[in-house]
Amino acid sequence: MAAVRISSRSGLPSLLLYLGIGIAMGQDGIFDVKFDNAELTQVIGYAALVVILAEGGLGTKWKEVKPALPAAAVLSTVGVAISVGVTASAAHYLVGLDWRQALIIGAVVSSTDAAAVFSVLRKVPLPSRITGVLEAESGFNDAPVVILVVAFSTAGPVEHWYVLVGEIALELAIGAAIGLAVGWLGSLGIRHVALPASGLYPIAVMAIAVSAYAAGAMAHGSGFLAVYLAAMVLGNSKLPHWPATRGFADGLGWLAQIGMFVLLGLLVTPHDLIDDFWPAVIVGLVLTAVARPLSVFLSLAPFRLPKREMALMSWAGLRGAVPIILATIPMVSGIEGSTRVFNIVFVLVIVYTLIQGPTLPWLAKALKISDAPSETSDLGIESAPLERLRGHLLSVAVPGSSKMHGVEVAELRLPAGAAVTLVVRDGKSFVPAPATVLRRGDELLVVATDPVRDATEARLRAVGEGGKLAGWLGTGGADRRTGGKAGLPPVARLAKRLGKDSEDRPRDRAGGRQAHH
Repeated sequence: MAAVRISSRSGLPSLLLYLGIGIAMGQDGIFDVKFDNAELTQVIGYAALVVILAEGGLGTKWKEVKPALPAAAVLSTVGVAISVGVTASAAHYLVGLDWRQALIIGAVVSSTDAAAVFSVLRKVPLPSRITGVLEAESGFNDAPVVILVVAFSTAGPVEHWYVLVGEIALELAIGAAIGLAVGWLGSLGIRHVALPASGLYPIAVMAIAVSAYAAGAMAHGSGFLAVYLAAMVLGNSKLPHWPATRGFADGLGWLAQIGMFVLLGLLVTPHDLIDDFWPAVIVGLVLTAVARPLSVFLSLAPFRLPKREMALMSWAGLRGAVPIILATIPMVSGIEGSTRVFNIVFVLVIVYTLIQGPTLPWLAKALKISDAPSETSDLGIESAPLERLRGHLLSVAVPGSSKMHGVEVAELRLPAGAAVTLVVRDGKSFVPAPATVLRRGDELLVVATDPVRDATEARLRAVGEGGKLAGWLGTGGADRRTGGKAGLPPVARLAKRLGKDSEDRPRDRAGGRQAHH
C-alpha cells in the first residue's frame, strides 16, 4: 500500500504508480516477465472496469448529480462525437495513420476517468455542479466509446455514421432501463430482507450491481451504463449497513485498479514505445488543447455555464485505465497496426496525466473555482434490520460540526415508535434520560419500528442540520403527532389553527364584533 500513500501525498493519480510497477516487472524491467496476452488483459480489464464503475456509482450522490444529468448526457454523447472527429483528424493528417486506426485512437482517448480526476482534486473542493457533471460524464461516456471502438475494430468496412448513432442510442436506452430496474429491485429486496450476517450486505450489493452488467450485456444493451446506474440507485437507497458496504466497495475498487494497472504495465514493451513517443505527444496535444475544449464548450453552450467552469472541465478530462483497456480491443480483433495504436494510447495517457494531474488543483485555484466546506456535516447513520422484531436499529454518529450538539434527547422529538436506547461517549456507554444533552462525537443507538424507520432517520438528519428548532423552522423531519409523516412546521400549524378558529367564530350582527359565549 506504499503506492497509495505516495499517490495521496504527491497529488498524482495512482494509475501511474501501478503502471510503473507493471512495467518494472515486465519486459525490459527488473524481473523481465514476458506477458503478451491481450485477450486475457481485455477480459480482466472489463471485469475490473465493472467493479470500478459499480464503486463509482455507489459513491455518487443523487442530489449533486441530478441537476447535472442533462449536461453530462450531452457531454458524454455529442461531446464524445466532437472529440473523436477532431482527434481522429489529427491522427490521420499529422501522424499519418490510416482512417481506421485514427478513428480507433479518437474513440479510445475520448473516455474520461473519474478516479483520476477526483484523486488530484481531493484537496480542492469544487461546486457540486462541476463535480456532478464530471462524475456523471465519466460514468456515462464509457458506454458510447466502447460501442464506437468495437465498431471501428470490426473486420470489414465501417458502418455508416447514422447506423452507429442508432445502435448507440438503442444500446444506451436498453442499458439505462435495465440498470435502473435492477437497482430499484435490488434495493427493495435488500431493505426488506434481513440477511443472516451483516458481512453479507456488501457482497449482496456488489453482486446486484454486477448482475446489472450481465443483464444489460445479454440484452444487447450497454452493460457499463447498466452497472453504473444500478449502483447509483443502490447507493442512494438508504441500505442497511451502508458504511460497511461503502468501505467494502471502495476497497474492492482499489484492488481492481491495482490489478488492472499492473497487468497493463506488464502488457506493454517499453523499447517499442520510443518510436511512438512523438506521435503520441502530437495526438495528445490536439486532444488536450483542441478536441476536449471544443467538445466541452460546444456541447455545453446551451446550458450557459460560466466560461471559467467550462475551462476547468476542459482541462479536467483526464484519461485513466479505460483508454488503455479499450486499446486492447483492436489487438484482439487483429486490426492492422493495433500494436502501434496501443503504444500511442499508452504513452499519451502517461504523459498527459503527468502534465494535467498536478496542475488541476492549481488551475482550480487560479480560476477561483472552489467551494467552501459545508458548515454542517451530514450524520452518519447505519441501519440494521431486525426482521423478527419488525424494527430497525439505527447507529447514529454525531460529527463535529453537527447542530445536534447541545440538543437534549427529548428535544429530538422522534416519532412514536422510535427511541434513543443507548449513547456511547468517550468509549463509555449509558442509557440516556430525556434531559441528556448530546455532544459532538457521540454515537447513538436508536430503535425504530418498521413503519416509522424512514421518518426517524429524516427527523435525525433534520436536527443535525437545523438543531433543536428544526421542526419549528420548517426543516424536514417528523414529530410525534404526525406519526412519522412530515407535515407543516408547528408555527405554521398554530397560525393555521388560529386563523381557522377566528373564521369559525360567529360575528355580532350589530357591531360586526365576535360574539362571546
